This record gives sequence, C-alpha cells and structure tokens, in this order.
Amino acid sequence: MLRGVIFDFDGVLVDSEPAHFESFRLVLAAHAGFEISFAEYVEWYLGLDDHACFRAVLERHGQPAEPGRVSDLASQKGEAFAEILPTIPLMPGARDLVVSLANAAVPVAIASGARRHEIETVLRSRDLLDGFRGIVSADDVENSKPHPEPYLHACALVGLSDPRHGVVSIEDSPTGLASPGRPASG
Repeated sequence: MLRGVIFDFDGVLVDSEPAHFESFRLVLAAHAGFEISFAEYVEWYLGLDDHACFRAVLERHGQPAEPGRVSDLASQKGEAFAEILPTIPLMPGARDLVVSLANAAVPVAIASGARRHEIETVLRSRDLLDGFRGIVSADDVENSKPHPEPYLHACALVGLSDPRHGVVSIEDSPTGLASPGRPASG
C-alpha cells in the first residue's frame, strides 16, 4: 500500500537543470576563469547542492576550494539563479501528479538539494505549495544527498519512521539514486 511519495525537486517537478547549469557556468566563467560543459555538469555535478558542486568543480579543475571561496561562489550562483527562477517551467505531468496524489489523500513531501526559498517560490507561483506535507531542502539538513538524512526527514514529514514501508521516492540524478537511505524507487 502506498503511504507516501517523496519527490526530488530539480529535474523531477521542475525543469530547472538547464537554469542551474547556466548559473554555475556564468559564475565559474566570471570568478574562476573557466567554464564547464553541460555534459560535464550532468556527469559530475548533477544532484549536488551548490556548495558541494563548487567544491567538486574547483577540485576537478585544480583550483583551490577553500570554504570562503566556495561560499562566495555559491552566493553568486544563488543571485544568478534567482534572476532565472521565475521562468523555470514545471515538468510535463508534474502538476497533475501532485494534485492527483493530494486528491487521493497520499501524503507527499520533497527531499531536495535545492534551497528552500527556490522550492517555495516555484511551488507558490504555480499554486502547488499546499499540496506538500513538507519540504526538506539543502537549508534543512547537515548532510545533503546522497546521505540518507534528507530522505529520513521527508519520511517523517509523510508520517513514516521506516522508509521501507509504503514510501516511493522519485529521483532523476545518480546522486539521488545512490543514497543508501532512499525509499523504493519510482
């Protein structure tokens, strides 16, 4: 019996990966002196939160990845992304699925590496925020995906203490799929 659904956000509910990539690309070009391709982004950084992404990309490209520099780059990426945020579309069928689950009284939550304000802004602007029991964002956990912490918090939001009992998690990235604490895949 299905007792809850946990959604990733980027790439599952919203088609935001191109916007995230473009924001990273612009910040790296302006402040690190190099650019990355979309293929590199998808292969190495998709599914990481902003701080982890900048640490990984700087290290991969042989540049210093001190915490202060990473925080500055993440902040600049957040500003660039905020400008694009209002234009990000929902994935095809996302609205219908969330509404159908809500109408069937299936509790839904989000476990995402995205920032809370980004998730809430998009969902509120599309009148979907109230369809979710809760949101677990990068701002809410110490350990982002693939660590099990976001999923365990999201399971609690849908009322389950054990993710193996009736919860489906919908993911799109290797990072999310690799989590040892992720409920059954959907």
